[in-house]
Amino acid sequence: VNISILIVAVVIFLLVLHHNFLGLSDFLKRELSDSNPLGLQPVDFIPAVPQRLVDERNDNEISVVIAASDERLGGAIAAINSIYRNTKSNVVFHIVTLNDTVDHLRLWLSNTALKNLRYRILDFDPRVLEGKVQMDPQKADTLKPLTFARFYLPNLVPHAEKAIYVDDDIIVQDDILELYNTPLKPGHAAAFSDDCDSTTNKVAVRGAGNQYNYIGFLDYKKETIRKLAMKANTCSFNPGVFVANLTEWKLQNITKQLEKWMALNVEEELYSRSLAGSITTPPLLIVFYKQHSSIDPMWNVRHLGSSAGKRYSPQFVKAAKLLHWNGHFKPWGRTASYAEVWEKWYVPDPTGKFSLIRRHSEAYEAK
Repeated sequence: VNISILIVAVVIFLLVLHHNFLGLSDFLKRELSDSNPLGLQPVDFIPAVPQRLVDERNDNEISVVIAASDERLGGAIAAINSIYRNTKSNVVFHIVTLNDTVDHLRLWLSNTALKNLRYRILDFDPRVLEGKVQMDPQKADTLKPLTFARFYLPNLVPHAEKAIYVDDDIIVQDDILELYNTPLKPGHAAAFSDDCDSTTNKVAVRGAGNQYNYIGFLDYKKETIRKLAMKANTCSFNPGVFVANLTEWKLQNITKQLEKWMALNVEEELYSRSLAGSITTPPLLIVFYKQHSSIDPMWNVRHLGSSAGKRYSPQFVKAAKLLHWNGHFKPWGRTASYAEVWEKWYVPDPTGKFSLIRRHSEAYEAK
């Protein structure tokens, strides 16, 4: 009898142990599947809807991805606020930042009028770029890791079929739903605004090429570029605002293609030197050569930051659906054209830190 009881006890113990082991195994599998080998890890969610962002797919959600570096955080905040206030759609912001900016960003969002915003903060690990970008010791401050976040969209919004990417120096003046509904042709993973469109002035750059064609970004003296048989006068596009079909992006392995051309540039210096510092656009131009759809040019009215002067009329700026201050003169520096438009959407920093950055920026631009 004692032996029988002992055997039964051992069997029960083994069954319990087996059950716990299976539970642990499932837990580890979930952890591994949620972990991102590229270092794009979720840091923070708004308390009201953490599970919907992670566990459930909601086709009614509009995913908007934006990078937010500490020295330009006010720009990202203004951009987010302009999108948030001009739509009734269910927008979820995926804000990509660096680890040392997370606390500042969370404080800014939770202690201002943006406290009801639906957002997700992602910590971008710069080590992802090792071997893919060349660091110039004389221009160490020109490498901005977050500018490459757009290359990893499927990792940033893994449960979405579609997403919008915007730079931090933009202001949206219409419903982002219209941009989200941009039709993409079959087989196209993204839609950009072409630089030869009717709303964009052609910006000549001293040296070889222009900012509105491929020769302005790629070095056609290099055999690797010539072998691609891409016409040098092909109209380039602006990657500061685009709509991505993430299903196609993953099917075509766009991220790997972009990384390939990043690494090749490190080895062969394939990018044109006429646009110094522009190392984000060339891989996109190569991968999406004649393989992208177009967005309405009014959804990326750009070059507002190319000079302190006003290149567009007040009437045109008012009609624009999205304003883009690409260029040296940023609206938070106040010397940019139509900085007063940007100011309407800026939400003051509760810590006061960004106000100091703005003052330093103004002093620099005044020199």
